[in-house]
Amino acid sequence: MPVASSETSLIMDGSGKLDRVVEARMKLKARFEDKMRQTPSVADDRPMGSGNPNRHGMPVVPIGQVITVKWPVLDLGLQPDIPPDDWELVLDGAVEHPTRLNWTAFMALPQTEDVSDFHCVTTWSKLDMHWKGVRLLDLAALVQPLDTASHLLCYGYDDYTTNISLEEALKPDVLLAHTIEGKPLPIEHGGPVRMITPQLYAWKGSKWIRRIEFLTSDKLGFWEQRGYSSTAYPWRNDRYSS
Repeated sequence: MPVASSETSLIMDGSGKLDRVVEARMKLKARFEDKMRQTPSVADDRPMGSGNPNRHGMPVVPIGQVITVKWPVLDLGLQPDIPPDDWELVLDGAVEHPTRLNWTAFMALPQTEDVSDFHCVTTWSKLDMHWKGVRLLDLAALVQPLDTASHLLCYGYDDYTTNISLEEALKPDVLLAHTIEGKPLPIEHGGPVRMITPQLYAWKGSKWIRRIEFLTSDKLGFWEQRGYSSTAYPWRNDRYSS
């Protein structure tokens, strides 16, 4: 797969490069802003769930979900142990600047702290989780998706894949997270880095993430090939494909 030869040059060789990343971020945000405002987790006028409105105006507990204090561990039976020094992230596909980031380059990107909820399709939800990581929006700004890009396919070190539309992926609470509650993300929960998708069911966020491929059309991932929904909206009980 084509990747940039330098891991840090796009962000570390002066403020001019960082300024261009910020400019690209704003252009991406403007390009997808209308689509993001129309997504069901923001604009649904009849969401299914209970409780007070959450950060996006939806009921805090989606239909069919039960609040948990614990954080259950779910995986495909494999928990790859990837030390940060060995971890890398490839960003490629329908982008202008395919690249590869090692841990140092990834941590040199703008870091975001956020509080969000975590909704598992197996019916449990964990609320008010404190994360730190890199916004997918900032990673997209780094590589600059082509105008034809519409979706992502995310790959894990455990060979897991999952798909997500760009209007969902570019929301500000979608992070590639390396820290939870002030501590490094544990291996069993996808450390050193996993993706989180607070406005979708959590299987849309790949654990042990290693590659993000930008696509010009949708492509089914692991669970989507096995009957799970491609869109995964919790407040529509959107668990399985019709």
